[in-house]
Amino acid sequence: MTYEEHLDEVTTLITEKWNVADQAAIQMVMRAQADDYFSGHDDDPSICTLDRAHIDARAVYKKYR
Repeated sequence: MTYEEHLDEVTTLITEKWNVADQAAIQMVMRAQADDYFSGHDDDPSICTLDRAHIDARAVYKKYR
C-alpha cells in the first residue's frame, strides 16, 4: 500500500479497535506524523503493510490518546 493508504489504514484501525471517533483518530495520526513517527514509512514504502498498520495503530493510540 502507499504511504497515504497506510495512514488511512492506521486511522481506520484506531477507530475500529478502540471505538474512537473519526476526527479524534485523524488528529492522533496527524500528531504522530508531525512528530515524524511515520518518517521511515515515507522513505521505505515496503514498511507500509497491513501487519505494520496494526502495530502502528497500537503505538499511535497508546501515545496520542
